[in-house]
Amino acid sequence: MFQNRLEGLVLALPAVLFTATLFLLPVLVLLSEGFKVDDTWSLQGYADFISKPLNQMVFFRTLKLGFLVAGVSAVIGYATAFSIFHLPPKHRGRIFGLVVLPLMISPVARTYAWIVILGRTGIVNDAIVGLGLSDTPIRLLFTETAVFLGLLQLFMPLMIISLISAMENLPNDAVAAARVLGANWLQVFLKVILPLTKEGLVIGGTLVFTGSLTAYITPAILGGAKVLMLETLLYQRVNVANDFVSAGIIATILITMSFGSNLLFKRIATART
Repeated sequence: MFQNRLEGLVLALPAVLFTATLFLLPVLVLLSEGFKVDDTWSLQGYADFISKPLNQMVFFRTLKLGFLVAGVSAVIGYATAFSIFHLPPKHRGRIFGLVVLPLMISPVARTYAWIVILGRTGIVNDAIVGLGLSDTPIRLLFTETAVFLGLLQLFMPLMIISLISAMENLPNDAVAAARVLGANWLQVFLKVILPLTKEGLVIGGTLVFTGSLTAYITPAILGGAKVLMLETLLYQRVNVANDFVSAGIIATILITMSFGSNLLFKRIATART
């Protein structure tokens, strides 16, 4: 298309400069702070950070919630995507629009809606007290359950959209043929649907898992200071403690976990095949 390679490079130069100046450079500066202790390069900051029980607890909580949200999203997402995929085209577009609709609403508004549901005077506590299951409202906010529900509601549409896109490549008669040959629904899913839609699972799993790791608003509102995650801990270290060494270490951990999750999901999908 181009007469020489220089023309293509010139066209890409603004995007490259923008990314390098406003994304890569600030990230590299932040990450480098984790290796500085008393103006010398060292791994002592990582050793100190990992040795603290609070940091260990926050790390494993973040990892646990990320995998839980990705796993539950995959289970619900497969059922939802398979159902939508087999709808008539007219209804499929409408239901797909309902799946996409939450993505058009601010995450802040979507997260604050959970306060109406899980608050002390919220819908759930009113039902619990009204049914006589408890004399007083129970604490639902500022728990891991509240953060899990908020993250699941926030990112599950990404999993459903990825799986629906993957199912577009599923042959129309593949499921019917497996059923005619005597396969039950579990065998159909494991032997036919899962292998043919693994790319959608990898993309959806990566988006949901990394989104859960890096989301700040939802853990901050629904978890508060009682349920710290790595991203809320990062905010505290920078804005409260002015501790850029810990912030650089947390940022490095988050980026490593994001890339690692993508490799892990690809490995799982390949193993299933």
